[in-house]
Amino acid sequence: MEDEQFIFCLESVPDVETDHDTEVVKALEKIALQHDIASIYKTCDTIEGLEESLNTLLYDDHNFKDYEIIYLVMPGGPNNIQINNYFYSIEEIAELFEGKMKGKVIHFANKKILELSDEESQYFLDITGARAISGYGRHVKEIPSYRTLDIAFFSIFQDHHDLKEAVEELFQKHYDLAKTLDFRLYY
Repeated sequence: MEDEQFIFCLESVPDVETDHDTEVVKALEKIALQHDIASIYKTCDTIEGLEESLNTLLYDDHNFKDYEIIYLVMPGGPNNIQINNYFYSIEEIAELFEGKMKGKVIHFANKKILELSDEESQYFLDITGARAISGYGRHVKEIPSYRTLDIAFFSIFQDHHDLKEAVEELFQKHYDLAKTLDFRLYY
């Protein structure tokens, strides 16, 4: 299918050597079965592992242009991610992705709070070349976004490709959940 889009998911785990059949994998399988959206799933336990996975995707996967969403499932605070016990600022992540995310939507699951100033979000977008960065202002442990709202967002985005329309429809169809998790889009 010519318009088929893909999701590249990178999840932070304690040890990549351990087999991981996480809830995120099950959610990606659900997305594939119910919404016909294919994905690649990788894990990382270090910042070097994150960078290696991205470089493999960029330079070895000839379908990289078809990956519109880079889906990061990592804990963290408003302006950082955590991989194992190390924290990396959004600026450090931007520099790691420098110029590599042209036209991509970087989406964070709600394991990490996404709260960026206008300057931080613009810096991230300018440095990475990403089309947008999205995520949630609230981490509600009982409502993991990968089971609910992420699936809806990816499905709606697959149909629209216009970010504003996709977000409007997401709020129309899932207002209470989007409000509870505080869905955010910076573009």
